[in-house]
Amino acid sequence: MLFNSYTFVLFFLPVVLVGFYVLSRGNERDHAITLLVAASLFFYGWWNPHFLALIVGSITVNFLVGRRMSGAASASWMWAGIAFNLGLLGYFKYANFFAEVMAQTVGAQWRLPDIVLPLAISFFTFQQITYLVDMRHGRVAPHRFREYCLFVTFFPQLIAGPIVHHKEMMPQFSDPGHFRFSWENLGFGLSVFFIGLFKKVVIADWLSRFATPVFTAAETGTPIGLIDGWGGALAYTFQLYFDFSGYTDMATGLALMFGIRLPMNFYSPYKAVSIIDFWHRWHMTLSRFLRDYLYIPLGGNRHGRIRRYVNLMATMVLGGLWHGAGWTFIAWGALHGIYLVINNLWRAVTVRTGITNTGGTTGRWAARTLTFLAVVAAWVLFRAESLDGAANVFVGMIGGHGVNPPQVLAEIKWHEVYRIIAFLLAMVWFAPNTAQMFRGHAPVLPTERILDDDTPQRLSVHWRPAKGWAFILAVVAAASLANMTEISEFLYFRF
Repeated sequence: MLFNSYTFVLFFLPVVLVGFYVLSRGNERDHAITLLVAASLFFYGWWNPHFLALIVGSITVNFLVGRRMSGAASASWMWAGIAFNLGLLGYFKYANFFAEVMAQTVGAQWRLPDIVLPLAISFFTFQQITYLVDMRHGRVAPHRFREYCLFVTFFPQLIAGPIVHHKEMMPQFSDPGHFRFSWENLGFGLSVFFIGLFKKVVIADWLSRFATPVFTAAETGTPIGLIDGWGGALAYTFQLYFDFSGYTDMATGLALMFGIRLPMNFYSPYKAVSIIDFWHRWHMTLSRFLRDYLYIPLGGNRHGRIRRYVNLMATMVLGGLWHGAGWTFIAWGALHGIYLVINNLWRAVTVRTGITNTGGTTGRWAARTLTFLAVVAAWVLFRAESLDGAANVFVGMIGGHGVNPPQVLAEIKWHEVYRIIAFLLAMVWFAPNTAQMFRGHAPVLPTERILDDDTPQRLSVHWRPAKGWAFILAVVAAASLANMTEISEFLYFRF
């Protein structure tokens, strides 16, 4: 079920909220948790009920493996559980891709039957891998099957994250204080939710009208002009930004309505002044997973500089493959790996030479601009359906096909689109993000470090329960609900 649907907003959410808090009265916490688990499974199975057996089976196997992990045999059980999870993910997500690659390699003409990718399999698989590893290292407190089901299926973060740790969520579900109804939590959560919904249905979906035609034309071999190429790349850059930021806000707001705080997952990534900084801000829980459960186990930076860079490349290529079974995602991950290697080399040079001043404010803005352009270029690979399509857009962006758009894209009024894109760029660079707007009320769990994004204090906006904010958010909510007539999936649902 989509957050941006009338079924969810007007029926599912109110019914679950009322039921949850009615059952929470009189210390009936177990009944409230059971309702949330059942509602989350209903939410998951709305699109295709057949996949309910998959997620329930995955949860059951991982819970039983976790129960068996004790003493000297725990490592063996952990690896067995990880193998099960990766095998499940590999079959549904990568079997056809690797079968096609093998067939092309040996010149065969066979392929597997089409396999439908279950929603959220990447997210609940990674989440359960973290559970098994944390269980192996004694970082998981005792729990029951009911709570474990809620940890995996909690519907605000089930479909597209954040990827949460057991230690982050289960103490909250175990605290009776989180089961008491609060008007503040409800108003607070609804405010964050509708800001996210506005980002998705008003901004991101509007931008898709300009990104999609460019990339579709590129796949057909239509020469992409300079204006088209940059217009399509920038439109997608901001479409993805507001789509994922919107989902993150909605997930955060929904959890808050139930008295739960999710970990921070998105923090103004286009304000980053380096690629390293970008990955501290974009899909933060995925970055944390790749660092803690892939990069560090590979050796991290403990075996010399060359090994460190190899580990970086391997981590980012696998991170790209996690996003999708295709060469474009692998190329996107590899390009970000190259970015990170260059970034680390530059840091090493500055440390060795004693260069600490990179130009003050001017240098910082130059670094931010360069980082943004590097990210835009990488998003072309992320969005394109094929490497040939991505190459077509790249050629257009460097003027290889001329400046004027081809006739097929002539109906797009790029001068208007570019004005909107310029406004959006100013907004993401200068305006406070949702976490900053609501920081007085702690909308998310504390992040590992404080991020400096140079947001001017004069533009800081603080949410508070007041008539002015109520009016603004009522307008935002009305505009969002009015634009939900055409339902569109979130971009990260594919992963």
